[in-house]
Amino acid sequence: MIPLQPAPEPTLGLGIDAGGTRTRWALALADGSIVAEGTAPGLSALQMGSPQGREAVHATFAALAEALLPHGTPARAWAGLTGFGGDSELLQRWLAELLHLAPAAIHFCSDMEIAYRASFTPGQGYLVYAGTGSIGAFIDAAGQFHRVGGRGVVLDDGGGGFWIAREALRHIWRLEDEQPGAWQASPLARAVFDYVGGADWAYSRQFIYGQERGAVGKLALAVAACADQDPVAAAILQDAGRELARLALALAGRFGPRPVALSGRAAGLHPLIFEAMRAALPPDTPLTHGAGGAHYAAARMAATSFNNNNATIP
Repeated sequence: MIPLQPAPEPTLGLGIDAGGTRTRWALALADGSIVAEGTAPGLSALQMGSPQGREAVHATFAALAEALLPHGTPARAWAGLTGFGGDSELLQRWLAELLHLAPAAIHFCSDMEIAYRASFTPGQGYLVYAGTGSIGAFIDAAGQFHRVGGRGVVLDDGGGGFWIAREALRHIWRLEDEQPGAWQASPLARAVFDYVGGADWAYSRQFIYGQERGAVGKLALAVAACADQDPVAAAILQDAGRELARLALALAGRFGPRPVALSGRAAGLHPLIFEAMRAALPPDTPLTHGAGGAHYAAARMAATSFNNNNATIP
């Protein structure tokens, strides 16, 4: 009697979508089905520029590996990182060691590349993404990646979470310069000061200048929460929608009219953002609010077509 051989383990692809506020991961089978998913702390490729930042990135990779390996060891990984500029050797080595893979089995790219493929096939449309920052993306039919915006929160990133937080603090403190104590009558200011810890300038200063950009961007949650009671908060969110529309219009001006998908956590903070963006675009421009799922798209790419940049993601 021939002894039965154990069934081979299914091939798994790992997808990682790393943003400033949260890192999402998923494991997919070759048929595209998702078998596990989870989250880890946010990270940015920009953190690789300092020893403390590199320690934080490695710690996040370690936490991610600890969470996913009980579900199975992936054969390949596709990771999208915010702020990624092309230098992936150290990142590949770290993640490969933690996942027990060869570095060549891990591919790093911009987080916008995987986010785009979660919404469109190459050449189909434009993605406008609003998370901590903001960016517009287009992958043409030849697989070439094109971007508008995404220059960083210090320079721009209009409509993203950090931008919303900064606009709220700017308004509040300009009014305090003119009318000290005015914050007490403002639902927006009360919500913001409650979030940052107090009404003294020292709390706002520490909040805006003493943290990573992703942590600052989370203040946008408080702005959105009071938008129905405070006209200033509502106006900031409407301005955010118009800023995001600008990105789509810039892409359309360069490559012609196409459908637009709006995605990202900040984009879903309040309906006012989508409504203002819709009003700022030509009426005949199809606009959808995507559900995200970039980590799913990356996992499916890793599981089915690791070396095919023009793969269609279901």
